[in-house]
Amino acid sequence: MNPIYLDNNATTRIDPRVAQAMHECYLAGHVNPASQHHFGRQTRRVLEQARESVGQILGCHLSDTRADRVVFTSGGTEANNLALLGLAGQPPGHVLVSAIEHPSVLGPAERLTQLGFEVGRIHVSRDGIVQPDHLRELLRSDTRLVSVMLGNNETGVLQPVPELAEICAEAGVPLHTDAVQVVGKLPVHFRRLGVTAMSLTAHKFHGPRGVGALVLRPEARINPLLFGGFQQEGLRPGTESVALTVGLCRALELWAAESDARQQRMTALRDQLENAIRAELRHVVINGLAAPRLPHTVNLCFPGIDRQTLLMALDFAGVACSSGSACASGSSEVSPVLLAMGLGPEITSGSIRISVGADSTAAEIGEASRRICNTVKDLRNNLRSNTCGRDSSVLV
Repeated sequence: MNPIYLDNNATTRIDPRVAQAMHECYLAGHVNPASQHHFGRQTRRVLEQARESVGQILGCHLSDTRADRVVFTSGGTEANNLALLGLAGQPPGHVLVSAIEHPSVLGPAERLTQLGFEVGRIHVSRDGIVQPDHLRELLRSDTRLVSVMLGNNETGVLQPVPELAEICAEAGVPLHTDAVQVVGKLPVHFRRLGVTAMSLTAHKFHGPRGVGALVLRPEARINPLLFGGFQQEGLRPGTESVALTVGLCRALELWAAESDARQQRMTALRDQLENAIRAELRHVVINGLAAPRLPHTVNLCFPGIDRQTLLMALDFAGVACSSGSACASGSSEVSPVLLAMGLGPEITSGSIRISVGADSTAAEIGEASRRICNTVKDLRNNLRSNTCGRDSSVLV
């Protein structure tokens, strides 16, 4: 059978048009953009044109000396580390992150704790929405930074970042948002969000792996993680990869040109999948269903079935999906996101994440729905047979 890829929140397959743009970039013979000779200046122009295009699409202010900055990184993980470790300053101090952040935010938050900062967690509702009132309660005079993602990587639930940004602005505290799962899926306007810093990465919207960006307001004071070069104002030293940057830029330009059609199409595919499974199976829960969600992400729970067993069975059936963040794959621990939402073990133990891409088709979704339903039925039948006469309370 043909395998069906539905793990696009982990990574997307590169768009052939992006690969072609990068191929042409490599063939152009670009050199080090920091070199002062003719070839270096030519390369620098290509790099800066890509930077400007990315900034324009993301709603940055670029026209004067108070312009926003687009700092290219190796991806979302580096961008998030640079934001948290770079913006927090020197300890002691107080930092706040939401309880549903990606490991690439929670990791540097833990590092801040080791360095002497106090790190607090902002609660979320049962639907997975960060609570503005709890942020107000947690803010202190020594709060240095707040970090809340724009859209959750596991449930797809969108967060009220503009409202949170207003609260932070009133307190004079910078707000960083991890927009990795939203950029290239929904319109994102950096200035309208009201945040100080925003992370993104190309491979989530059919660009190349190995390149991302941290967007910064001009007033943001940030300490670098790396040293030994003057590139990108010294915030991220090292020779920039022009081809990777061009790939990020081209992927973002393609999304901007096709954004309405992509959003409608992915929403329709997500709804097609959800409706087909709910029509065929009993005892199905969609986590975060009542909240605003990304157009391509669904978190499904099949109570009574172990998620790891289900994932292996689906892989055998030719459906690629996941149980949560790819950065935590291989872990047998229950999703911290679902736990933060207050969901019980009957939900957290049986939940999987399915995410469609711009290259997914209705035919694939129809076939995937059929395979998922058949797999769940088989597992429930096996569970019923194994538990018959021993534990009639088991949900099958």
